[in-house]
Amino acid sequence: MRILVVEDDRRLAEILVEALTDQFYVVDMALEAESALKHIKTSDYDLLLLDVMLPELDGISFCSLLRAQGYQMPILMVTARDTVSDKISGLDAGADDYIVKPVDLGELFARIRALLRRGNTALPPVLEWGKLRLDPSVGEVRYAQTSIYLTPKEFCILELLMRHGRRLLSRRAIIQNIWQNEDTVEEDTVKVHVRSLRQKLKGAGAPENLIETVHSRGYRLFEL
Repeated sequence: MRILVVEDDRRLAEILVEALTDQFYVVDMALEAESALKHIKTSDYDLLLLDVMLPELDGISFCSLLRAQGYQMPILMVTARDTVSDKISGLDAGADDYIVKPVDLGELFARIRALLRRGNTALPPVLEWGKLRLDPSVGEVRYAQTSIYLTPKEFCILELLMRHGRRLLSRRAIIQNIWQNEDTVEEDTVKVHVRSLRQKLKGAGAPENLIETVHSRGYRLFEL
């Protein structure tokens, strides 16, 4: 699941990105509406976390713009003002829900899970590949009856592979999906994560070649 955090307070934005990444989401960050729109035009987001008080174009106006352009992803607005009129304005602009600053992370995670359940009916709630089962909504991976603990990046790589099945994904494509804003990430980083992911899957009883390497081209799941 990919989330875009649109927040002009860099420190708060980085805190939110880190917290959401720890919850196994792929998270991008924008500090104002213009750069957020560039992200949205180049990536498919499952949810926007949108601050009301943005420079130049405020969050409510930006929300209206996105809806006018046909974007349907759930939008969770963040406001520092807990007033009925602000909430009504946000909802009328097309927001799906709102949360008030200072943000309680537990409440934030719960609201995000609820919106993703409502907003992504086209995506399967649980991904399965043979005995392998991944539940994006709770960050759980199991092989047969064995739970597997994965780091956030390992989880995101496995989710990406399971969503694509036999479709080949290059290391560069994986980086662009998972490390989109980190220009210094090398392809060897993907190799290290995939190696660790394979070891954990094997330790749970999965075949060693469940993640198949196609030499010089990338990775895909082994055909069962």
